[in-house]
Amino acid sequence: MKSYGMEHVGFTVPNLDEAVRFFEKAFGAVTILETGPVVADNAYMARRLGVPEHCRIENIKVLRCGSGANLELFEYSGETQQSALKRNSEVGGFHMAFQVDDAVAAADNLREIGVDVLEGPTYVESGPMKGLTWVYLRAPWGQFLEVVSRSGPLGYEEAGGPTLWAPQAA
Repeated sequence: MKSYGMEHVGFTVPNLDEAVRFFEKAFGAVTILETGPVVADNAYMARRLGVPEHCRIENIKVLRCGSGANLELFEYSGETQQSALKRNSEVGGFHMAFQVDDAVAAADNLREIGVDVLEGPTYVESGPMKGLTWVYLRAPWGQFLEVVSRSGPLGYEEAGGPTLWAPQAA
């Protein structure tokens, strides 16, 4: 098998329209496709998607944000319990990072539009990630995201390491 790289990241949100508006406003996302309700029987839901048989996909929207991987956003119905999102320190916890031209300006803009931006941005002055500026934020439903920027090769690249893929270079 030959892998070409990351095609999309899929995740479930509590309110699809709210999530789409957030990604449009915060990252200039564009909706590429929408499925509407997915018609499937109980066995399909359990065997193919690994969800409880009674759950259903109400809608899927796929978004593009610049030249990175696609975002596939799901809204389900039928889930009887809502688990808290995992913290980044827990197994299964995750975040997504968006490369921007200026993480400091992006953080300021995100704060201005009411996004919960954590402390920072932080500029990495030495080590393998030297030259990276980053800051974490939370989407309205609590999912951690990150914005990053860099003005040139990172420290490990300067030391002869392989080039890190970045949407800016794509």
